[in-house]
Amino acid sequence: MLIRSTWTLTVSAPTVLPRAYGLELVKELHQKLGLEIGYEHIPAVSYSGIIGHCFYSQYFVTFLPDEFYSFSLCGLSEVASKAIASLELSPTLEFLGAKFDLVDRQNEITTYEQLYTSLVANEPEPIRRFNLQFITPTAFAQERLHLSLPVPNLMFRSWLQRWNHFAPVYLGSDDLIAYLGSAVAIQHHQIKTRCFNLPRVYINGFVGNVKLQLSYRTDALLANVANLLIQYSQYAGTGIKTRLGMGQTIINLVDKTGNHQ
Repeated sequence: MLIRSTWTLTVSAPTVLPRAYGLELVKELHQKLGLEIGYEHIPAVSYSGIIGHCFYSQYFVTFLPDEFYSFSLCGLSEVASKAIASLELSPTLEFLGAKFDLVDRQNEITTYEQLYTSLVANEPEPIRRFNLQFITPTAFAQERLHLSLPVPNLMFRSWLQRWNHFAPVYLGSDDLIAYLGSAVAIQHHQIKTRCFNLPRVYINGFVGNVKLQLSYRTDALLANVANLLIQYSQYAGTGIKTRLGMGQTIINLVDKTGNHQ
């Protein structure tokens, strides 16, 4: 089971939180889910942080009345997905002295088997162009450093690692990453760096839009596997610290005429 739950939030008055509020909110949500945080090498929950128009200062972020905000939780395992599906938040979300009103919730639910069957096993016509939108800072671990660039083989490695860990269908390993890394090019991007704040530290990541082009010489089966992993990124996130709010990814498909689907 896979689930992506998105809540819409508002505030009744200007609301100020520390820029590193995300960790406290993650802990609060995991407690409500009945799940431990931090013990998994590969996290079973990805989280978006609160997204929307707000004002940033050096240490604080201010949320505004008359604006709509959202946050999402995605479950990658059966246990995490069921916990998210059954999560009942009160009419308000309160933490660190802030109060958000919950005005809506939307659930997207599927399974690994359904994704694999519809996108690979049924042998659909391959999709070879994708628009990816990274809505929270995204980065990749490079030994002791963090790389804030949308390198295709690092993106596919991130998605494949999570898929192989949680899914009942094994897709491949380093050979698949090497193949996709050589078959997929960045056709266009419009990105910028943005820092992601944690207590006593920050990480530079990239946000923005990246258009990927899959070579037309790519085998149809492997092109569909690439599409599967790209679609999976909307649940799994991309790169490091997706359990804390980094790497949230949205996909827009592009058909053969260049139009968005």
